[in-house]
Amino acid sequence: MSETNGQDLTMSATVNGERIEFTKEMRKDYTILIPDMLPVHFKLIRNVLTQHGYRVGLLKNTGRKVVDTGLKYVHNDTCYPALLVIGQMISALQSGKYDVNKVALMITQTGGGCRASNYIHLLRKALQKAGLGHVPVISLNISGLESNSGFSLTLEMLYQALIGLAYGDLFMLLKNQVRSYEVNKGDADELIGKWVKELSKQFRQRKGYTFKGMENNMKAIVEDFAKIPLNKTEKTKVGIVGEIYVKYSSMANNDLEEFLVSQDCEVMVPGVMGFMMFKVDNRIEDINLYGGNLAKKKVVQILMKYCEKLESILYDCVSKYSDFTPPAKYAHIKELITGVVGLGNKMGEGWLLTAEMLELAESGYGNIICAQPFGCLPNHIVGKGMIRKIKEIYPQANIVPIDYDPGATKVNQENRIKLMLAVAREE
Repeated sequence: MSETNGQDLTMSATVNGERIEFTKEMRKDYTILIPDMLPVHFKLIRNVLTQHGYRVGLLKNTGRKVVDTGLKYVHNDTCYPALLVIGQMISALQSGKYDVNKVALMITQTGGGCRASNYIHLLRKALQKAGLGHVPVISLNISGLESNSGFSLTLEMLYQALIGLAYGDLFMLLKNQVRSYEVNKGDADELIGKWVKELSKQFRQRKGYTFKGMENNMKAIVEDFAKIPLNKTEKTKVGIVGEIYVKYSSMANNDLEEFLVSQDCEVMVPGVMGFMMFKVDNRIEDINLYGGNLAKKKVVQILMKYCEKLESILYDCVSKYSDFTPPAKYAHIKELITGVVGLGNKMGEGWLLTAEMLELAESGYGNIICAQPFGCLPNHIVGKGMIRKIKEIYPQANIVPIDYDPGATKVNQENRIKLMLAVAREE
């Protein structure tokens, strides 16, 4: 069958409402494109996928063209992260950089009550509208929502990806505590580049994944960061929380971290591992609250224990071998919401977002930006909706919610943040 005829058939299959599967044959020469929400974390995850035989590309295209493409193919009432992710993917396919007959797209799918669970369906609808309905879309999920014969998330890939996220969190933590004080600007980025190459080399050799290997690597990374020359002047300490995509993606939050550094701030952003542990823990809490399969609970508890071990290695390496502030442990964050919000509140970032604000206020980062997509109901409830309660517990907390959407201007957002910083400096 010719490629043209194959494309015609798959296009008609899309029109008839059938999903285009990523097949074993496609795995051989198709490139899987994924959004680049966290550059360092996702580079490491890409290396894991590459190691298992997949061709993977990280999407780097940003700017107004991405937003306009998203607005063209997604209804403007859809949440901002969906608009950006879909706009970035379709814009990349239309750029001519990729062979649209040899490419697939990958997107996460949680299956929860958040609109994010529908991104994959919105993406397929947008691709069809753009004349690209033959492009397969792979659902990355651990809930059994969709499967593809050409892609499977194995247990080995899962634990390697978690380790990649742990390394990424360490880099993000150390960089944020260093870059505002660097004597030689760019030292932290250069060091991260060196270590990403080293870790990628180790991953290819099946090294750096064991607990002992992680401990040795993380200790060496922390010690390298501790050698960076710093000028420790007083800075305004600012924490960032919010909807996961807007919190981490510089495209979504208009380079929020860079703006804060330019305003003489030290930035703290909670790591991705906390969110992953929250998602795993939710399955345990569901069974605790509503009943369920006890065998499944045991399996999930084992995964949770594994995540806790990764967290402990990171925590111990930072606290034992440096003066850097270690990340708060998940168990402690979870304790902070006792009497504040229930564990059954799990839509979107759920109770974790509130808990992260409490932890930031507790640890000295009481100036907090809550980055939220306009109209994100879960985020508004556990973010903006909890500010009053958090201030009752920590009166010194200085929290500002910032909405991000296609119509919000960067100038307005930055002016609101500057006002928050002015209040912080007065106090």
